[in-house]
Amino acid sequence: MGIVALFISIDRLGGSDYNDEPKLKNCGAKASNSLGLKLLTFIFHIFCTIKYISTNNCLKIMRIEEELKLDYSDVLFRPKRSTLTSRKEVDLNRTYKFKYSQHEWSGVPIMASNMDGVGELGVAEKLSEFNMITCLTKQHDVKKFSQYKNLKALYKNTALSIGIKKEDFERLNKVLKEFSFLKFICVDVANGYTERFSSFIKSVREKYPTKTIIAGNVVTADMAQELVLSGADIVKVGIGPGSVCTTRIQTGVGYPQLSAVMECADAAHGLGAHIIADGGCTCPGDVAKAFGAGADFTMLGGMLAGHDEGKGKLIKDKGRKYIEFYGSSSLEANKKHYGGLSNYRSSEGRIVRVKYRGKIKNTILDILGGIRSSCTYVGAPSLKQLSKCATFVRVTNQFNKTFVE
Repeated sequence: MGIVALFISIDRLGGSDYNDEPKLKNCGAKASNSLGLKLLTFIFHIFCTIKYISTNNCLKIMRIEEELKLDYSDVLFRPKRSTLTSRKEVDLNRTYKFKYSQHEWSGVPIMASNMDGVGELGVAEKLSEFNMITCLTKQHDVKKFSQYKNLKALYKNTALSIGIKKEDFERLNKVLKEFSFLKFICVDVANGYTERFSSFIKSVREKYPTKTIIAGNVVTADMAQELVLSGADIVKVGIGPGSVCTTRIQTGVGYPQLSAVMECADAAHGLGAHIIADGGCTCPGDVAKAFGAGADFTMLGGMLAGHDEGKGKLIKDKGRKYIEFYGSSSLEANKKHYGGLSNYRSSEGRIVRVKYRGKIKNTILDILGGIRSSCTYVGAPSLKQLSKCATFVRVTNQFNKTFVE
């Protein structure tokens, strides 16, 4: 319709009305005014045509979404009147029944990320004591599992991580043949927007109908729905917010994490599935915000790095202890696991030194204490109620940084 209007405008600009002969009498100012009017009409039709094309997606052209998107650092919880008398009254346990596997799980919905130094069996053992889940690194195979004697005690809270290559699927089959009691499969890639990824999820679902499948990462509602419809029970949400992730720097791609969690949670919940807020948390308050935004689980990497249980490389420098920590797509990770980066790729992660933190139990207790306190401030008697009680206020400053290192 708009395109037709454009052609009519061009035709009319070139001559007079269709049914009239050119009138030569009134050529002067009248003709000039007429030409100006036609030029304005022509420009207006061009504008309408462009608007029509962009609105109806007739052509794939660049556009800017002007709706404001927010990160954890952009908001704070607004406190509300509460009937709670103590933080210890807050119940942090959740019970979920997953869409496809029909597997029912109960526990504290915090997950350790499948990163080196975090997604390790030592971490899984400690987190399991709090009924938390650990997504193990992709390097856990039959040999590594066989060397660990207490695996059966952890199966309820341990996820086997894989990529989408042929060898990943083969490793999955071998592990589940030997350790069929494992319930969670985490299919993890940096870019969950490819058709290949959705097809792989369908294949895993077809092969393992009773396993709970975690799939990601994505940040928009449409792809959260796509992964659920492909067979994912839980969608992992987050592109680039992690402490050692440089995807946003290298590619310019990403989505503010708070908004991503809100939008993907709404999409997944509408289909009876769940989501994980993966990345971007820097403190217990951020973890609480993720749950307040609608996340069913929150996945932590950097916040759980630097502990004894992660078995990371210990470095001593000027009397201080540090543990090496790096992103899964970093040069360091690629050298360690794949012999280096391919010529067509670039590193999308950094390597850092994290202050040595000792036992992970103390960090977990600190995080849980912060979440309980968040619940009391907004009047939520349980973690389940937090998103219903939460009101976020936009801020320009999170906290006083006078004595922050």
